[in-house]
Amino acid sequence: MRVSIITGGGSGIGAAIARRLAASDQCLVLHGQGADAAGRARLDAVAEQCRGKGARVEICTGDLAEAGTGAALVDAARAALGPVDAIVHAAGFADRREFASLPRAALERAFAVMAAAFHEITAAALPDLTRSAAGRVVAVSSFGPHRFLPGAIYPGSAAAKAALEVLVKSLAIELAASGATANAVMPGYTRKDPGLFGALDTATWEHVAKANPMQRLAEPDEVAAVVAFLLSAEAGHVTGATLPVDGGLTLM
Repeated sequence: MRVSIITGGGSGIGAAIARRLAASDQCLVLHGQGADAAGRARLDAVAEQCRGKGARVEICTGDLAEAGTGAALVDAARAALGPVDAIVHAAGFADRREFASLPRAALERAFAVMAAAFHEITAAALPDLTRSAAGRVVAVSSFGPHRFLPGAIYPGSAAAKAALEVLVKSLAIELAASGATANAVMPGYTRKDPGLFGALDTATWEHVAKANPMQRLAEPDEVAAVVAFLLSAEAGHVTGATLPVDGGLTLM
């Protein structure tokens, strides 16, 4: 049985990754903030879908912006299922506030959730990940650190994702001797779950879909497929990479 931690597992890309990995030989630990009943219900629904595919599933909740939450997640996974084989850090959010109107607290929260929590989780799991060449880490980044156009920048969340990508590369070097790997995926504009719009309203989502070179949004399952490859044995010689899944968005 393979034990994987997935943050942001209650919706969007994180949920798609969980469903993609779910199988009878998989133990999944799905993490979500769990701050409200609706969010917890989404997390429970994803867990049930994964159990329906034969996976053993545990749920953990907590605010990843708070120091100690990431390490506690790893401890809980070990206690319930055993050593951790893989980590997918899909927790994150987009903040469209412009540079001057971005409060320091918002910037600090972005770094805490997207970068510091990733570091805390992977550092806590390092002894498990380096047991063999089967250890895998994948972080979900964004096009934000790679594309800067007027009216389409995300200074807070993009900066945090840039830090995340640097941490992935640093981790890849530390894991390399064991044969374990660390990589990132870089989604473009990706379809949200029904009723969830993220940082953009419906009209803006339609606009960005048409502006993309492929003239459509990415589907969460398309991102999940790339993550599943990076978690697989076939990707054993891929490490320190950031793979775009953006329909050519960052070519513009």
